Amino acid sequence: MSTKIIQNRLDSYQCKTALEEEQALREITQEVALAALGRTDFFKFAAFQGGTCLRIFYGINRFSEDFDFLLKEPDQDFSLDTYLKSLSAELEAYGYELETMDRSKADSVVKKAFIKDDSIGRILQLNHLKADRSMRKIRIKLEIDTNPPEGSNYEIKYLDFPFVSSVTIQDLPSLFAGKIHALLCREYTKGRDWYDFIWYTGRGVDINYQFLASALKQQGPWQGQELKVDKEWSIKTLHEKICSLDWQEAKDDIRRFVRQNELASLELWGKELFLDRLDKYASRVK
Repeated sequence: MSTKIIQNRLDSYQCKTALEEEQALREITQEVALAALGRTDFFKFAAFQGGTCLRIFYGINRFSEDFDFLLKEPDQDFSLDTYLKSLSAELEAYGYELETMDRSKADSVVKKAFIKDDSIGRILQLNHLKADRSMRKIRIKLEIDTNPPEGSNYEIKYLDFPFVSSVTIQDLPSLFAGKIHALLCREYTKGRDWYDFIWYTGRGVDINYQFLASALKQQGPWQGQELKVDKEWSIKTLHEKICSLDWQEAKDDIRRFVRQNELASLELWGKELFLDRLDKYASRVK
């Protein structure tokens, strides 16, 4: 019966390609895992963030791979081990045969773990993937920042699939601030970041400048600096970043994370488009 729930969810995606079907299975697995965490006390201590958070709770229309979390309060000794056991038990009830690995180092600020499965595809009706050949093992990375920047705000959201559960997430201004930190400080070009940038700016989401300033001070080229992080600084610095990027590299990264009907719009990606998005955003927000 539980496997049928997964099948019905997969059918609702109406996948057109093998890649879409593979991504859909990964996302369904993410949702079951997130609901499983909601049944524990995990969100008493942690909050959900990142692109997968945007997809699940705000419907951003791109595929996502990983789970990103941050602790509400710093705790270097925080462990994922107990929660991985809960995830395994929950997912097995839906037909998964999980391999879970805690890859955290004792002295690491960001704790990492992986959940992997290559069994669920063999018991589902797939339209494009061949479970024994073209389908790769489902692999989801979990990361949690045990020493997060100060100033984040949170809210509680609810999942309906595969059962009702509550999840603590960063609010949108804090999520946008975290994304801006990634846009400005990531050492390589990640097109997914800029896809999210279009989403945030198109909706006029405010920026949590306190959280952004704390993140910039903690990590990146401005580490240790006392910056006056406000709208003027953010717009100016984003403008400089947009002008410096290799937009072909950004397009190459995002291509496999969008659906077939969005691929044509990627040809518009370039300095001119993103400066236009930035200028319009600056005129709309305080």
